[in-house]
Amino acid sequence: MVDATTRFFEDLDRQGFGPLLAKSSGTLRFDLHEGAQTRHWLLQIDRGNLRVRQEDREADTVVGTSPRLFDELVTGQENAISALLRGDMTVSGDLRLLLQVERLLPGPAGSQGPRRVFRKEAS
Repeated sequence: MVDATTRFFEDLDRQGFGPLLAKSSGTLRFDLHEGAQTRHWLLQIDRGNLRVRQEDREADTVVGTSPRLFDELVTGQENAISALLRGDMTVSGDLRLLLQVERLLPGPAGSQGPRRVFRKEAS
């Protein structure tokens, strides 16, 4: 059985291009710590072109968290910025890159951004 994290990264790699990241370039390494074990996922972005590998290499941004929390992030049960502010996730390097990639994560079910709310009120 494939977990949500593996499915998320495999889908990104298969997608090949992320239009939301068309103006972004850099590398992010996600270190998922569970006891003495750490799984590494390396996301390479080149003006929206995406490549994912399971490698422990240098990266512009390194994100550390638990596998459980990352599963919750990629399924929309948790928010990355909230987890970062609570200290449940660490980031070293270029924080802007994480903020750009955070747009690829789903929001909670039924959530609406401020633009949708504003449009409804303006109608």
